[in-house]
Amino acid sequence: MKKLILVTGIVACLAAALGVGFSSQLTAQAPGAGIPHKVGLIDMGRVFKSYEKFKALREDLKAEIQKSDDKAKQMALQIQQLRKEMQEFEPDSPEYLQREKRVTQLSTEFETFRKTAQRDFLRKESQIYETIYLEVVDVVKKYAEYYKYTLILRYNGDKIDASDPKSLIQSLNRQVVYHRPEDDITDSVIEYLNRRYQSAAAAPGAGTRK
Repeated sequence: MKKLILVTGIVACLAAALGVGFSSQLTAQAPGAGIPHKVGLIDMGRVFKSYEKFKALREDLKAEIQKSDDKAKQMALQIQQLRKEMQEFEPDSPEYLQREKRVTQLSTEFETFRKTAQRDFLRKESQIYETIYLEVVDVVKKYAEYYKYTLILRYNGDKIDASDPKSLIQSLNRQVVYHRPEDDITDSVIEYLNRRYQSAAAAPGAGTRK
């Protein structure tokens, strides 16, 4: 009985020693363990809507799309005109067959142009979103490091519309239930982004948007 008690005591001492050593190791591996958390919030939707560079890039893309649409309309009108002319000739006549061949060629060109333009514009739109997102993330990182934030979370700052059931249900699924006004860094990020963009746009030789 005494031997059993002795063995149990030795095991308990070893466990305590190992526990202390393991705890010390964890503390040594966590250099930021003593830093208090400081959480910030950002409304990314509002940042994109309010960032002047994003608006400018979107307007440039919109202008390109308009030019493409104008060209497509011209091609469609040309096809329509040829089909109208075909009605004036006999189906087996050289004039009819000539226009029929041209309609087939233009229809193929039109479809190829439409698909290529659509793919190109989707790619450009994706690049715009990627460019702006990376810029915002970089600014958020700098802001967080300067003001000692340990975590920045995305959230939706739109007001809840209790009269709209769909909006109300979406609001119930929001991750952030409560925050202090000073936790929201959205306005500060927007102000910095726009100030930097305006400064770059006003610099000599700034002819293109990047």
